[in-house]
Amino acid sequence: MGTARFLAQSFSQFTDEEVVDRLRSGDTASYEILMRRYNQRLYRIARAVLRDDSEAEDVMQETYVRAYQNLHQFEGRAPFSAWLTRIAVREAQARLRKRHRSEPLDDAAFTGELSMKITGTLPTPEQTASTAELAHLLEEALLELPESYREVLVLRDVEDLSTAETAAALDLTEQNVKVRLHRGRAMARGWLLERVGSHARSAFPFLAPRCDRVVASVLLRLLRG
Repeated sequence: MGTARFLAQSFSQFTDEEVVDRLRSGDTASYEILMRRYNQRLYRIARAVLRDDSEAEDVMQETYVRAYQNLHQFEGRAPFSAWLTRIAVREAQARLRKRHRSEPLDDAAFTGELSMKITGTLPTPEQTASTAELAHLLEEALLELPESYREVLVLRDVEDLSTAETAAALDLTEQNVKVRLHRGRAMARGWLLERVGSHARSAFPFLAPRCDRVVASVLLRLLRG
């Protein structure tokens, strides 16, 4: 099957592992399949960590390049998506440390209730009738969270990853994921997340032009060697 035809059919008919096999056999162009499949997830998690659109794109590109260069390390014990997400998380966290904004989190030291101040007054249900407004409020709430909680909520509540997948991506225990998820939801005013419900995915929008730009840039870097 030619690459063009393969790309056209890939999103619904081919697994990540099948695409990885093609990459290992030298079909670099097929990497576009995986990039378009996971661009939105990587953008959301990178932006959740860094809170910067431009840096989030840089993290995405670096993640894809690193993953491609280290495909030999992917053993298939966990899903490719979890392996890729973990690379993105580590890259974003490394950039955050360079900006000297990371603060240590000591779960064991937690006592009492946590609270989060969201700028402005939360609107009534009548004022937040539109999905767009609700999604905007959700994004604001998530971005106000400390990094450690923000990462977990984005992966679990926005990307719908399981507890085990989130733990693997963030290099945490499943118990830590559950603890941070519980506290993060409380801090983000859990009722807001519940009201947004299935519309959570409209937060952190990843627009088509950005998707095309990342794909083109990564492929160019890989082809140049």
